[in-house]
Amino acid sequence: MEQIAFTMQLRAGCAAEYQRRHDALWPELAGLLHDAGIRDYSIFLDPGSGKLFAVLRRLPTHGMDALPDHPVMQRWWEYMSDLMDTDADHRPQSQALLPMFHLS
Repeated sequence: MEQIAFTMQLRAGCAAEYQRRHDALWPELAGLLHDAGIRDYSIFLDPGSGKLFAVLRRLPTHGMDALPDHPVMQRWWEYMSDLMDTDADHRPQSQALLPMFHLS
């Protein structure tokens, strides 16, 4: 499995609501991510900066590239757009991170 990581930016004062919404993740979104080959997905917060750090593993046959076109993904992004920096289509602005070290 491939591991990828990226950052996103949470708006000030939104950490509790961001966590609440993820604690109640829609089952159809969880299923969509799983069906796209995503496994072991975690998001961490740096409370001082509001920077979110996400890391996930994906199958070699993943379908992540199709997720932006899926209505469930689009609804989730719109639902979350008041909490984080997003593009015009409500997709979270993200920055891919380069792997530098891994110990297994």
